[in-house]
Amino acid sequence: MKKVYVNEKWCLGCHLCEYNCAFANSGLNDMAKLKGRTILPNIRVEENDKICFAVNCRHCDDPICVKSCIAGALSKSPEGVVEINKNKCVGCLTCVLVCPFGCVLPDENGIIGKCELCTKNSFGEPACVKGCPNNAIVFEER
Repeated sequence: MKKVYVNEKWCLGCHLCEYNCAFANSGLNDMAKLKGRTILPNIRVEENDKICFAVNCRHCDDPICVKSCIAGALSKSPEGVVEINKNKCVGCLTCVLVCPFGCVLPDENGIIGKCELCTKNSFGEPACVKGCPNNAIVFEER
């Protein structure tokens, strides 16, 4: 299965992956309409004075977030993508607590969000990959 991988040596810390992700999942037709809004990307850039890298869902082979979801809102597709049914999420945030990578985050309403490899929009490949100017984020099978 293809997954998103990050090469922290190439990450510039520009946060464009976050904006492209937020736009791809916003339902808007123009990125300029994000101006002034709180963006909710499913990928985030962590940085300090020596290194920066993007953190995203690893779509684990045996995802503990899926096992711990009391509402059944998280599932693993036949293709291996860990997916969210936002209509089932009750906002208990158990998945946030158990994710060993910190990749599941709540939105302003307490409903969880995470990378789903842009399977629910029409970008073809993850928007964070397409929007990375330095090719620090790749979508490949390893």
